[in-house]
Amino acid sequence: MKALNKRELARLERELVVCLTEACETAKAEIVGFSWLTHRLVPDDFPSSLRITWVFEREAQKAAAVAGTAKARMLALTGRALDEAGVKLDHVGWHVRFDSEEACARSHGGDWNRRLASAHR
Repeated sequence: MKALNKRELARLERELVVCLTEACETAKAEIVGFSWLTHRLVPDDFPSSLRITWVFEREAQKAAAVAGTAKARMLALTGRALDEAGVKLDHVGWHVRFDSEEACARSHGGDWNRRLASAHR
């Protein structure tokens, strides 16, 4: 995929926010302990740099969701959101990670910007 210009990047960011927000709201109603999700991308390395993080309140909730059927549901919601935003990926799962508020508080003092920056390198 070619590098995105500023206008294309801005459009993509808007689309991702809308589509991932919809996925987030759906997941909140369906998946125990799920809180929020976020995305990050590096414009010069898109789409390989795209990372989507699903965040749970507790590590135990995250572990249960990832070990059960909720993981497939989160990947499906992510894939649908990306399709709706016009992002085509061969392997959605390579771009998704799972985390928790509890782990961020323990490892990064609750600083999500620092945690996500280090996780998305």
